[in-house]
Amino acid sequence: MIEAKEKISFAEKALEQGQGILRLAPTWVPRSFCVPGRRIKLHPDDYYVLGGERGGIDERWLSSTTPAKNGPLTGENEGLSMVVWQDGQNTRQFLLKDAISELKDLLIGKRLWNEYGAWPMYSKFFDNMGPLPHHIHHNDEKAALIGQAGKPEAYYFPPQLNNHGGDFPYTFMGIAPGTSREQIKECLMNFTKGDNKITNYSQAYRLEPGTGWDVPPGLLHAPGSLCTYEPQKASDVFAMYQSLVSEAIVPEVLLWNGTPQESIGDYDALMDVIDWELNVDPNQFQNRFMPPKLAANGEGYTENWVCYKSAAFSAKELTIAPGATVVIKDNAAYGMIMMQGHGKMGVWDIETPSLIRYGQLTHDEYFISEAAAMAGVKIVNTSATDPIVMLKHFGPGNPDLVL
Repeated sequence: MIEAKEKISFAEKALEQGQGILRLAPTWVPRSFCVPGRRIKLHPDDYYVLGGERGGIDERWLSSTTPAKNGPLTGENEGLSMVVWQDGQNTRQFLLKDAISELKDLLIGKRLWNEYGAWPMYSKFFDNMGPLPHHIHHNDEKAALIGQAGKPEAYYFPPQLNNHGGDFPYTFMGIAPGTSREQIKECLMNFTKGDNKITNYSQAYRLEPGTGWDVPPGLLHAPGSLCTYEPQKASDVFAMYQSLVSEAIVPEVLLWNGTPQESIGDYDALMDVIDWELNVDPNQFQNRFMPPKLAANGEGYTENWVCYKSAAFSAKELTIAPGATVVIKDNAAYGMIMMQGHGKMGVWDIETPSLIRYGQLTHDEYFISEAAAMAGVKIVNTSATDPIVMLKHFGPGNPDLVL
């Protein structure tokens, strides 16, 4: 790692070298309660490279300044994105979090820096062979009790990462109308008795590649087995409310994850995390489902909003036709990840790797400063046949998000 006294000069030089665009290294995150779906391009030998007790790697975090909360075995800087800088013959890495702390508004813009003093979101791919347990993310008020921020999130299912749907490509969402609070509380109280059957009181929706869902805090949800691009607020707060999923027992400690120490054992505290009206909404599909919406369409490119219902973040999918050269302008800083194709973006080569070893560097992930985004990023598709497709994730209050 780079010494603290050097970070500011390296951050400045890296931003200058990239002409306002920082190259990022892949950030892999294991989850002990998940089985990898093996669609995020990690080498087959590396999904359990951190050891069986850490679980399989089923997530890649993108543009992240948020540390992963993976218990006492969590690795140093786990979940945090690293900037890659070429210092002569030496390839150096330092934390994106440190670059933002040093460069401030020069990187993320005055609007975000003055309001948040940090990069307030990140995105990830999560890639599970089966469904996740029915779980919940706390709002700001509840998360503050354990020193975290609340966590709205959203899903988009990239076609490029979904050549198969996994074991259960359906997501449970919310609580079925007509369910009583007492029925859900009874499920929580039965958590240690085997299957607490909480999804008996929910509804599942079939997942479709090329579409997405909005998931506000306080909404119970059990994500299905499609590989998912997931922009979210900068937080890793959650609690698992389902005790058995895919015949695997969920540890009770995850039920109380996110609960203050003095409230552990209080089932009413768990019930208070649930936004009841949001969960029993009879128009759940209409209000939470997100088909793509056109953002811009010019010569050689099309850009769609794919995540657009949350005030905490937004995301676009940009497609550039084979052989095209375009200049794309945005009014906010953003992170991006390549999904298909290869070419040039500013001074950088961009490419979509087929297979990545753990620890290997790539040219598929970048962070674009607000100044560079507003000036316009030149992208050249050097292929005669393959489109460039990239996903772009933005922080809160994106001034371009007008639907």
